[in-house]
Amino acid sequence: MRLRGVLFGAILAVAATGCADRPGATAGAEPAASPPVWSEPSDYKFTFESSCGERALIGRFQVAVAGHKVARTEGLDDAGRRALMLRIANLVPTLGQMEDQAERARADGADQVTVDRDPADGHPTAIRIDASTGAVDDETCYTIADYTIGGKPGSFPSSPR
Repeated sequence: MRLRGVLFGAILAVAATGCADRPGATAGAEPAASPPVWSEPSDYKFTFESSCGERALIGRFQVAVAGHKVARTEGLDDAGRRALMLRIANLVPTLGQMEDQAERARADGADQVTVDRDPADGHPTAIRIDASTGAVDDETCYTIADYTIGGKPGSFPSSPR
């Protein structure tokens, strides 16, 4: 009787570890699919908020990109409008420039670099860079929304608030 219990326990242990050799395996769960690789289009629009760190570019902005360059920017909050009045608009990046900034930070050994992506097309939806977790106000945080491909760069639809 005791031998049967030991054998039964050994069989259970082997069965339980059968999934353990598959990294990230969870009973009944499918592995998460990676978002597709995103290629920056020539012309697009997006809204973003730059919200952390001690930086000149803080606020919420709507951006039109034409020919891979920022063609038009609108401040959507007081900080964004103030940044544009102070001619900080030339600091407004395209999504491609935001990704490049994240890659440079990663290559330079930043303590934290996170790029969240849209699961449908892979465009960045949030970027967070912290060069040194021990330092204060060296972070860069972008939250990206309202991404659309194409359109005329000279006009925006009604501004999201």
